[in-house]
Amino acid sequence: MAESGEGGGSAPCFAHELVAGHPVDAATWRDVARFRNAERRRLYAARRALPVAESRRQAEAVMAGLDRLLEAAPGLVVSAYWPIRGEPDLRPWMERADRAGAAVLLPVVIARDAPLVFRRWRPGSVMERGAWNIPVPAGGEELAPIAAIAPAVGLDRAGFCLGNGGGYFDRTLAALASMPLRIGVGHDFCRIATIFPMPWDIPMEAAAFGDGGTQRFAG
Repeated sequence: MAESGEGGGSAPCFAHELVAGHPVDAATWRDVARFRNAERRRLYAARRALPVAESRRQAEAVMAGLDRLLEAAPGLVVSAYWPIRGEPDLRPWMERADRAGAAVLLPVVIARDAPLVFRRWRPGSVMERGAWNIPVPAGGEELAPIAAIAPAVGLDRAGFCLGNGGGYFDRTLAALASMPLRIGVGHDFCRIATIFPMPWDIPMEAAAFGDGGTQRFAG
């Protein structure tokens, strides 16, 4: 992803570059990348400013929204996440889903810039430090999710999710044999007008927010 070329852009023969396998205008991607990075910084700062009690309250509201969007029951195979960078902490919901008979998965980075794999997590699972020191199950069954919960730094009106910037979630969804139900979760301030979606961005189908709201997006 080139973000250089401020002195007039790329030469005509390089006006488009391959990003994630898609031909993208280099100047456009540079501008979108700058916008997204600025939005991440703004929204990370808003997370850091949240008092602990308010962060917990919003996480509870997100989990209540998830209960309305997704039935945790035998047969459900759902990927969640281990919270980092002030993301809503869904571990109580994960425990309840496990008790209800659902298979709860956590994503694991196997190789840089490669699709994630999903390992089953249960309360008491042996964990190890994965990429960026995020705890992941040390072993266990690898499954494909029927539903996937994505922590959103920002979420736009069309359901496109501004993540942490690594691109792993979209890359993984594109590699799955069957596309799961996609649910974005975020704080009450994560709603934004647009992330200026690119060809590789895959929108969410629904969302749960820290103010208790839920939303379904047009497909």
